[in-house]
Amino acid sequence: MFIQTESTPNPATLKFLPGQTVLEAGTADFPSADTAEKSPLASRIFGVDGVEGVFFGNDFVTVTKSDSVDWDHIKPAILGAVMEHYQSGLPVMEGDSATSGHAAHEGEDAEIVGQIKELLDTRVRPAGAQDGGDITFHGFERGVVYLHMQGACAGCPSSTLTLKMGIENLLRHYLPDVPEVRPVGV
Repeated sequence: MFIQTESTPNPATLKFLPGQTVLEAGTADFPSADTAEKSPLASRIFGVDGVEGVFFGNDFVTVTKSDSVDWDHIKPAILGAVMEHYQSGLPVMEGDSATSGHAAHEGEDAEIVGQIKELLDTRVRPAGAQDGGDITFHGFERGVVYLHMQGACAGCPSSTLTLKMGIENLLRHYLPDVPEVRPVGV
């Protein structure tokens, strides 16, 4: 098994490509070791000292490290953990724990929220996945769109610029009723 790695815009996050499907559909975000109990793969990766977050996409695993460790020191251990997992025959996830990502929204704004989600799915999320993360709809209130940044997108130094200059401008162009986009915490 050959696992490729790619840097991301977030220097604390690295993208690992195992050369096979990680999740059939959706994504899975593990912002801490406590959240990884439903994933044998995430649990194994969190066993490496210095790992602070794990995120799964269709064909990649994104790992975020603490500032106190260097990639040169933990990258081999992470590669080993991913390889050991795939050789073990265990599933990546126990049960159906992957999500489509977007929060549900009903009510009078349902039509505009549907348009927001469509724009995110077609224009924003593919770029987020390319960078090793995801950006999902969290809420819509008084014209403000709230988005959840995951994987490499969470904590990325350029995430504010991406939100304001990229996503906010895109949504305002197609949906003039959306004056602002804000991030939400985990």
